[in-house]
Amino acid sequence: MSTPSSPQVSEIARGRLDGSRAGRPCFTSDLSVNEFVLVGQAGFEPLGMVMGTSVYHVGVQPANWKTSQELGILTQAMYNVRELAMGRMEAEALQLGADGVVGVTLRPMNYQFLGDVMEYIAVGTAVRATDGRGYRAPDGRPFTTDLSGQDFWTLWQHGWLPRRLVLGNCVYHVAHQTLRQSLSQVGQNAELPLFTQALYDARELAMARMQYEGQQLGADGIVGTRVDDSRYWGEHAVEFFATGTAVSRIRPDAAPVQPSLTMPLDR
Repeated sequence: MSTPSSPQVSEIARGRLDGSRAGRPCFTSDLSVNEFVLVGQAGFEPLGMVMGTSVYHVGVQPANWKTSQELGILTQAMYNVRELAMGRMEAEALQLGADGVVGVTLRPMNYQFLGDVMEYIAVGTAVRATDGRGYRAPDGRPFTTDLSGQDFWTLWQHGWLPRRLVLGNCVYHVAHQTLRQSLSQVGQNAELPLFTQALYDARELAMARMQYEGQQLGADGIVGTRVDDSRYWGEHAVEFFATGTAVSRIRPDAAPVQPSLTMPLDR
């Protein structure tokens, strides 16, 4: 699956980011109070809230609608729009001199006045290590993760570092059953093998692509994996979207933090 070219920071965004570094900066953040404190305890300071967006037109997909198959044009379009949004968010983080972006959210926006157009927005908080060491990826990009501030702290305390929010997707068309197949199942408990296999294959393709991104980064593993489904193209077409944070162990000698038991007092 091809990757779109690296996007640049707009002039308006550049002005905001440069202004946040001039004089006595006042950082912005979408971290909660608890997340803000724990990210600081992990040795990272917030620099500012960073954002990326892409409005994308989805092309026409010719296909044999009687066959279960991947809709490659739609798969590529949905992958590209997310990567463009993520790339612009990373570019803003670089403008701030950040080592990474934590608490990333990646969400779609649909507009009624734009029928075949979709926007994706990526938002997170750019952070920088206070120990003076660099924690960017080998290619110079800041690390990105959708982990919360609490999960980031736990990961860091155990010697692990996020590398990148990795993505994998698949838009798949599930073939219609024939009239004979539908009639043979009336009033019976029966598995629908056509649907089962199609949805199984689609999820596996999304998962495999996400895992491949992690392997390309040289990561040790992927945490926080989730597979969501979306339906934008009618009742027989579905997208499965797999996300997770690729991580590497950078301090094997880190002493693990032992969990403590907390008793709630409100019950």
